[in-house]
Formats: sequence, structure tokens, C-alpha cells
Amino acid sequence: MPPGITTLAADAPELSAANTGFMLICSAMVMLMTPGLAFFYGGMVRVKSTLNMLMMSFISLGIVTILWVLYGFSLTFGTDIGSFIGWSSDYVGLSGIGVTELWGGYTIPVYVFAVFQLMFAVLTPALISGALADRVKFTAWALFIALWVTVVYFPVAHWVWAEGGWLFDMGVIDFAGGTAVHINAGAAALGVILVIGKRVGFKKDPMRPHSLPLVMLGAGLLWFGWFGFNAGSWLGNDDGVGAVMFVNTQVATAAAMLAWLAYEKLRHGSFTTLGAASGAVAGLVAITPSGGSVSPLGAIAVGAIAGVLCAMAVGLKYKLGYDDSLDVVGVHLVGGVVGSLLVGFFATGGVQSDAKGLFYGGGLDQLGKQAVGVFAVLAYSLIVSAVLAFAIDKTMGMRVDEDVEVAGIDQVEHAETGYDFSGAGGGSATRTAVHAPGQTDTAGAGPKTKKVDA
Repeated sequence: MPPGITTLAADAPELSAANTGFMLICSAMVMLMTPGLAFFYGGMVRVKSTLNMLMMSFISLGIVTILWVLYGFSLTFGTDIGSFIGWSSDYVGLSGIGVTELWGGYTIPVYVFAVFQLMFAVLTPALISGALADRVKFTAWALFIALWVTVVYFPVAHWVWAEGGWLFDMGVIDFAGGTAVHINAGAAALGVILVIGKRVGFKKDPMRPHSLPLVMLGAGLLWFGWFGFNAGSWLGNDDGVGAVMFVNTQVATAAAMLAWLAYEKLRHGSFTTLGAASGAVAGLVAITPSGGSVSPLGAIAVGAIAGVLCAMAVGLKYKLGYDDSLDVVGVHLVGGVVGSLLVGFFATGGVQSDAKGLFYGGGLDQLGKQAVGVFAVLAYSLIVSAVLAFAIDKTMGMRVDEDVEVAGIDQVEHAETGYDFSGAGGGSATRTAVHAPGQTDTAGAGPKTKKVDA
């Protein structure tokens, strides 16, 4: 019998209708995060790339769902092979799973666990897309998703969360995806952009968000869905750990948003809506691996530290010369690293596990384990993702032509535009846009006025 499936022996756990219903709701909430991400990213790009940005997230719902059913669940949670990957024939096509079979040691059906984990697999490659705005062929992106989840996400998720995975057995703590999701996606984004290069006009042309209301809508949907993402990862709430994670998610997110805004005010002189949205996401990312190990006071510290460090990190692309369009590296990679490492400092030993961090008398042991997990996933994802992008670029081409990028990728790749102004009188209109001083790229580049075509 595959790992994770319990027998129907007398001493086996019994199905809990409450936990099953709770996990189905959490699964739906995590699914909503992908459309939320689409709005979040879609509002941050220019008008001419809006639909392409939305589609780069939505297509993941299609591709990854099918691959997960066909072989992804088996590779991730099947019988361990060499601590690197899993495989169980009963999981292929989800064909060998009975509706009454429970996930091992828990009170929910295997099907419920499988669909919950599916939503994580869908979201993770979608996160990468924000770094590639304006310049990637849609067919090449679709192929990249299929290859990436197969050779990067499924193995890494097995390392971190599956019985027999080498990071799992080492004792690396990742409650809901700091390494498997956020560091994984952030490192992949960096690997791909190093291969495909910068957008036309990077550091020269204004590339400010075209719709901050969409960004805020997306951030709100992400914040809402993240409660399912985090609290649901305990697979039930019989012992209260899921409730602690729920509280810590809210607390850390609030702290990170306030810290980002404070840094922004001191650094640039303004409190921006984009800063509020980005700070909230940074807090959500950082608490994802650590929230089951820390107290609410620890969650405040995790969120505040992540908010400041991620705000500082988004400017590195200008100094180092890589074009991370929507700050995936600065928010998800840096936030994931910060949240994962801070487990080694703030773990209390009284919630998710008995592992204690440095500030609670645990010494450097857990911090060392966290560091191994962080840098192993970062290196693997960065290298393999760059190789995949290079191979696709040399075969079918990863980037659109320069004239397509300049004119707008939406019309060429999707034969549509995000906004139809023909019914609003046509012609052109002069609009004045005022931006906070000190903002750059997605956050603006100082006070500007410009004429834009309606």
C-alpha cells in the first residue's frame, strides 16, 4: 500500500467530517490565490502587457492540474526513492485511491490531501511569472511550466514534505512552503531572467503599474487565500496548531506591511499603496515556513524583519543589473530565506514541534538545519531553472521579438487588449499621473507627467 494511506484497522484514525470540510475550504482558498496573484501582477505591469500577465498565472491552473493527476502526486508523495523523489503506481492518475482511504495518521481522505497539495503546485510556477513580464512567448512559458514542475517542484516538495525526503528527515521546518514554494519560485525566477535578459528600456523607460486598484485587489485576495494556505497545512485543527498558524499569519502580515511603509516613508518620503501591498505579501511569504514554530510576538518580529529586508532587496536589481520585473526575487526569494532562517532564532519549541531556536535556548542546531534547506533548494532551483530556460531559448525561443515587446505583447500573443477605449470616445487624452518621489520601476520613478493614448 502506498505511503500515507491508512488501513481500516480498528485502531486507525476515523474520517472527520469537520476536518475534511475544513480542508476542502482551505483547498478552494489556495486555488483563489492564483487568480489573486494574476490580479496582483496584472495591475503592476503596463497596459500593453496586462492580459499576458493574467494568462501566465491562469495557464498554470490548467497545465499543473493535469500533470499532478497524471504523475505529479506520485512523484511528490509516493514511496521514497533515494530521498530524492517518490513513486507509487496507485497514485498515477489517482486511479488506485479509494474514496474511504485516509491520508496516513490524519482524519482526511487521500483525495482531499491530494487536491490541497495540487493548489500549492499550481501557485508556485505562477509566482515565477512576475519576474518575466513583457517579454516571454506564451507557448515557451507553458512548456517551461510543464518541465519546471516535473524536474524542480515535484522533487523539491518531496524533499521538504514527504516521508523519506532528505530535508524532511533532517528536521528542516517548513510549515507551508517557505523553501518548497517561495525560495523555489524566487530562485527559479532569478535563473530564468539571467538567461533571457532585460526588458527593452529597462532603467530608461517608465514601467510603472497601470492599475494600483488591481494590485490592491490581488493583494487582498492573496491575503485571504493565505489563511487556507497556512492554517490548512496542518491538515486539521484537532490540537490547535492550525489556529496558532492562522493568528500568526495575520500578525506577521500586518507587521510586515507597517514595516515596509515605515521604511518607504524614511527612504522615499511617501506611504504608497504599492508599498502596502508588497509589504503584506512579504509578511505572508516570511511567516509561511515559520508560523507554526513561533509565538505571536515572534510573528511580529518575523514580519517586521521581512518587511524591511524585502523593501531593501527590491532595489538590488538596479545595482546588480538583473531585470526582475515585479520583484519576485526581492519579495519571494528574500522573504522565503528570511522566514526560513528566522525559525532558527524564534522557534519556541511549544507549537509545531519541540525544536527550539537560538533565542529560546536551542543553540544553533535548528538554524544550521534551516540554512541547509534554504541553500540546497535555492541552488538546485536556480541552476536547473536556468538550464531549462536556456534549452527552451535555444530551441523554440523564449522571448518575443523586440518590436512585439515594444508594441505590446497582449495583441500579438492573445489577439486582445486589456482595455477597450473605443466606446469611450476614442482619440487620445492627456492625463497627469503623480508618483511618490524615490519610487522606481514597478513603484514609479519620481514625480512625472505624461501624455498617454486612450
